[in-house]
Amino acid sequence: MIDDMKPEHIIGDYKEVTLDLYGGIRRTCLYTEIETPYPDGKLIVSRTDTQGVITHVNKSFVEMSGYTEEELLNAPHSILRHPDMPPAAFKDLWDTISNAKKWQGYVKNLRKDGGYYWVKATVIPNVRNGKVMGYTSVRRKPSRTKVEECIKLYPTLF
Repeated sequence: MIDDMKPEHIIGDYKEVTLDLYGGIRRTCLYTEIETPYPDGKLIVSRTDTQGVITHVNKSFVEMSGYTEEELLNAPHSILRHPDMPPAAFKDLWDTISNAKKWQGYVKNLRKDGGYYWVKATVIPNVRNGKVMGYTSVRRKPSRTKVEECIKLYPTLF
């Protein structure tokens, strides 16, 4: 289950939107224009089951997302879905990883406080005995040039 965002968690002025997320989930998101820069030398790592439910997070993920480990575990990974991300990006991700292939892309993630951060994401299916058992996602600092390209491209994909 994923709760709507709460105004008391948001830092600064915010906008509100309701998103339709993977798995038929609807969520009211509150978001700002405040970017948290991705720290040098850190990797954000998480694992999910085949439905995108988080089963493992590392310390960097907790720090960047603004959520506690307890809030993240057993939550859908779409808890981080920023409204500026085009649905086509996630359709491509799911189409790719569902076929046991690696996916890479640039993602604008939503923080618990309504801010955001950009990542270069690599999602790898965890395959056991020929069957996808879940996914591992590793995120690293993206190049600013690529982020600027995405800022221009993503609004054209809605």
